[in-house]
Order: sequence, then structure tokens, then C-alpha cells
Amino acid sequence: MRYTPRLQGRKLIIPSFFFIIALCVLAFINEIRFGSLLSFGRCALSNVPMNNGSSETPLLSSSSSSSSGDNDIRILVGILTLPDQYPRRHFLRMIYGTQAIPNGIKIDVKFVFCNLTKEDQKVLVALEIMRYDDIIILNCNENMNKGKTYTYFSSLPDLFNETDSPNPPYHYIMKADDDIYIRLENLVASLKPLPREDLYYGYVIPFSWDIAVWLKDSEIPKKHLEGPEDKVFGDWMKEGRRGKNRFNAKWSMYNFHEPPTKCTHELWPDTIAVHLLKNQEKWIRTLNYFNVTSNLKPSKLYHIP
Repeated sequence: MRYTPRLQGRKLIIPSFFFIIALCVLAFINEIRFGSLLSFGRCALSNVPMNNGSSETPLLSSSSSSSSGDNDIRILVGILTLPDQYPRRHFLRMIYGTQAIPNGIKIDVKFVFCNLTKEDQKVLVALEIMRYDDIIILNCNENMNKGKTYTYFSSLPDLFNETDSPNPPYHYIMKADDDIYIRLENLVASLKPLPREDLYYGYVIPFSWDIAVWLKDSEIPKKHLEGPEDKVFGDWMKEGRRGKNRFNAKWSMYNFHEPPTKCTHELWPDTIAVHLLKNQEKWIRTLNYFNVTSNLKPSKLYHIP
């Protein structure tokens, strides 16, 4: 049987039609995936307003280099909490006290709150300070989104101005909530290649010491204290044209994935920080994922399955 050119053309049209449909479906799927990635990226960077003089570099960029040229890093982590949160502070002391810190690295984790207002606080907090020496009491009234973050950062230059201390006392300072789990070794690794001046890291607000000095002396923050603290901080940076060295860790610092939002994703090994661990179940699931008890030494004194 002979095939005419018309019949051959029809046979070619049908597979070509299905091939085009397949390409359209594939393009649609990729567009959805790319859109979700952009949404998460926008969420992670939503508190980092840019200014004309700043440059933002991805965290893992090979072009980033430390300006100091050495491996010694001093980091202050201020966990903003409330005076009555005794169990949470003890829990976090275990979380951070059992993490391995590389040689040459100094990380101070301090709990930060405003003036004590009750008699029992004056006794119990004083005992904590005597035992752990890891509390900063600011001269302010407890508040949320009404200047506590500013009081914390602007107080640091006077709190750590001892003449026999290194200069600066810390290369990087940051604010954290008491529902954030920070993996300190990964935090250090992410900061090592970064500049140590005029640095704004974003998301959980690590930045270089010189910005704290600027906050203390500048009139800009004093005129704009109220509002969501992370956004307000970004506004200060923009108006003051500070934080020209901007970096982000949008894939490594994220909210716990339940409930899912554009700011969340599943736990993964390269995590630096997980936010919104609002209950013990979320904490335990997170700690189990990162296998935090793997270094537990065997002993006849206990048996843990």
C-alpha cells in the first residue's frame, strides 16, 4: 500500500500536537515551582529594605571575603524574653550550652528583658545571674514593638565598654526570640566570609558592631520606635544609609513548616535557624531531626533507648 503525501502529513501532525501539549504542561509546572521559590525569597527578604548605596550578596557567594583576615569571631546573641520565663531560659541554656563551638570562636548568649516589676523576680532573677551570669536587664518597661529592640541595641556600646576588652567587644551582634533554634556552628560558618563593618545580615538581624554604635548616637531611630521591630529596624537602615554590606540567608533561616506559609519549608541539613517553635512538640521534632543527642556518652548511670 502506497502512502500519499497527505496521509504522511496527517501522521506527523498528530504526534507533533501531543508533543506541543507536553511542552506546555512542563512549562506550566516549572512556572509554578519558580513562583513558589520567588514567594519564599520575598518573604525572607521582606524586612530588608534596600537603599541606593547598598549591595546585597547571597550568603554562600564565593565572592564574599572577610575584611579582618583572621578566623577569630566574637558574636553576641541577645534573646529577647520576659522576666517570668524561667523554664524557657533553662531550656535554652541546655540547647545552646550543649552545642560545639569551633576553636577561636566566642559566642555569648544573653537573655534580655526590661526592668523587674515583682518581688519574686528580684530574688529569682538575681539567683539566675549569680549562677549563670547571662542576663541583661534594660532600663525600660516591657513592651512589644514599642522600642525594646532599639533599647537593647543602643545600650550595648555602653554595656560593653571596658577598657581591657577587645575592640570591638563583638564583631557581630544579633537579636533572637525565645522561640528560635539557632545552630551556632552553622551561624559561625555563614559569618566567617562576611565583612565585619557596616554589615546587615537580615531576617534575625545579625549585624556588625559599628551599626550598634551608630544606633546609640543617631537621632533617626529615636524618631521611629513603634511598629513591627524587624521592619522598623530595616527602616532605620534605609534612612541612615547604613548596612551597605547586605547579605541574606533566606534558605537557611526560616519558620517551622507547620502551618505552611510562604515563609516556611521543611527542615533541612543546612539550616542556620528555625523560627516559631511555639510549643514543645515543635521543639522536639526539630531537635530530633538535627540529632542533637548524638554525642551522649554511654554510662552505667542511665539507659535511654
